[in-house]
Amino acid sequence: MTRIVLDASVAAKWWLPPEPGTAEAVALFVRHAAGALVFVVPDLFWSEAANVFWKAAGRRRMTTDEARTAFTHLTRTQCATVPTPPLLPQALDLALRYRCSVYDAVYVATALESGAVLVTADEALARGLAAELPVKLLGAV
Repeated sequence: MTRIVLDASVAAKWWLPPEPGTAEAVALFVRHAAGALVFVVPDLFWSEAANVFWKAAGRRRMTTDEARTAFTHLTRTQCATVPTPPLLPQALDLALRYRCSVYDAVYVATALESGAVLVTADEALARGLAAELPVKLLGAV
């Protein structure tokens, strides 16, 4: 079974108003729901996802009730959650080498440790890492 490290930028598209990548994100969720994919996330994912919904509510892209509901539904999604602290030395090395944030590098380290591919909606991240690391832009999976 294919293991996908799910970036919060992808999961948030399931509930945000339609935007580029929404159809691809929903298709990924459908494959997961059908049992074709296993989602793996670092524990950092949950606070990042909550922050995406908070920001969307602040920008009036969704109401505060919609933000709360979206996060509640997301927490019910079956995701294997990996603790972040053991990943931090590798994440720091990746961040220093590839000049990305440690937050992003935690997702990459999760992919490396889980034998998975990180799927992100962050074009710059995918462009900067995909040639050497298991990182794919949403829609390329």
